[in-house]
Amino acid sequence: MQVAKNTVVTIDYTLTNNDGEVLDTSKGQEPLAYIHGIGYMIPGLEKALEGKSEGDSLNVSIEPKDAYGERDESLVKTVDRALFGGIDKLEPGMQFQAQTPEGIEIVTVTAVNGDEVTVDGNHPLADVTLNFDVQVLGVREATPEELEHGHVHGPGGHQH
Repeated sequence: MQVAKNTVVTIDYTLTNNDGEVLDTSKGQEPLAYIHGIGYMIPGLEKALEGKSEGDSLNVSIEPKDAYGERDESLVKTVDRALFGGIDKLEPGMQFQAQTPEGIEIVTVTAVNGDEVTVDGNHPLADVTLNFDVQVLGVREATPEELEHGHVHGPGGHQH
C-alpha cells in the first residue's frame, strides 16, 4: 500500500537543520504514526511521503515556505506584564497560549523589561530549512473512527 490521503503512516525520522543539529528524532522512542492528508504533518514532508510504501527511505530538505513559514516580524509584540496574571517569574523561552483576533496562538517570551514583556508569535522553526531522514515503517487505511477523531488509535497513536 502507498502513502495517500487518509492512510495511517508510521515513520521513524530524524530532523536536522542545515548545520546538522538534531532538532527532533523518533530514535529511542515510539515511531510516529499519523493520518496522511489531514494537515497533521508539514506540507513539504507530506508531499515528499506521498506515494511511498513500507520499507522506503528518503532524505528530504524542506524550505521554510513548505514547513513553518517565513519569519513575520509583525508577530513580535510588546505587551503589559499584567496579561500574565499570577505568574511570578517570567523568563525568555517560556511559552503561552494567547487569544488573538485570529484565534488561539502560541507565543514565546523573548524579553522581560519591568512591566513590558516581548512575545514572539512565530513558530520556533520559522525561517528554518528542515532536513528529514525518514524510514516508512508502515502504511494502512485509517479506520472510520480514526478519521472521525482526526488521529491514529493503537500502537504509535492515541489510546482511548
